[in-house]
Amino acid sequence: MKYRTLPGTGISVSNLALGTMGFGTETEVSDAFAILDRFVAADGNLVDTSNVYGAGVSEEIIGRWFSSRPDNVTSRVVLATKARFGTGPDVNDVGSSRRNLDRALTSSLRRLGRENVDLYQLHGWDPLTPIEETLNFLDDAVRAGKINYIGLSNFTGWQMQLTLTTSKAMGVQVPVTIQPQYSLVSREIEFEIGPAALHNNVGILPWSPLAAGFLSGKYEKGVKAASDTRAGAGNPMNDHIFGDLAAKDQNWATLDAVRQIADDIGATPPQVALSWVTNRPGVTAPIIGARTLQQIESNLAASDLVLNSAATESLDSVSAPRSNDYPYGPFGVKQRDRYADSSAQGISELF
Repeated sequence: MKYRTLPGTGISVSNLALGTMGFGTETEVSDAFAILDRFVAADGNLVDTSNVYGAGVSEEIIGRWFSSRPDNVTSRVVLATKARFGTGPDVNDVGSSRRNLDRALTSSLRRLGRENVDLYQLHGWDPLTPIEETLNFLDDAVRAGKINYIGLSNFTGWQMQLTLTTSKAMGVQVPVTIQPQYSLVSREIEFEIGPAALHNNVGILPWSPLAAGFLSGKYEKGVKAASDTRAGAGNPMNDHIFGDLAAKDQNWATLDAVRQIADDIGATPPQVALSWVTNRPGVTAPIIGARTLQQIESNLAASDLVLNSAATESLDSVSAPRSNDYPYGPFGVKQRDRYADSSAQGISELF
């Protein structure tokens, strides 16, 4: 396993993070323990969860694992969790208000059996709560020793930039990570979120780097996904992601390219797809989920795999995100370009 500095901090994290969304729902406790054991034994140290994964069961399982393993094992883990989405029937059991986040953090720490978490992330933007209120709470939680660092998830580019700019103006804790969906077949973050993260030295922690298993190589165009696969298991989010991806010919062409490169270098399709996203600009660590020990065993090899330039260029080309010409297509890009050695950018050159 390779390590990278978590941007804006002094700690190192593995270049693959373990996602635990399926703990307690898709993965039984014994298998979850085995996956955690294998990940840490492979020198992985960044573990990600959320207070809404399995309605809190994922955090509970991780807490039970912490309590059942020796300190010299658990102390290596850099633990991340999240809050924002609804956890109960009351109208205030949701959002990024001080009230909800305070209760959510207290509950997460209780389930995890810990006094603090290393990375506490806003699971999504809250349009009803002033960002100043949210940031003040997070800063207070850091000062109280309940959180070491804060991060964001599922924010758009402008939402992330507003949060960063506001936190710096207030003199409070500044977010150090952003957790967006990102893979070879979901590259739209490269339009705004990725450049904003790079500009602000914010680490990108991509979720679903294998696109709900689409890039695993298990699926064929026009063939219904088997019930023992992630796409056929009946998870609404996976069904949504997979259905959208399977409808686009470009994604199947990308999968074909992944398979061909995997054959050429003696790797698996998931290893190729994970290597590509792991080594993208600004990426700190993709979040890999695993339902079984066999899956995590195979995917861990991607941490040391670096594709050659020909393979990378081939994947970059076939999977290039498409947009209308403005603001992200060639015409839109021309509006923002400037060259140090030329002034030939008058209005006539734009058309």
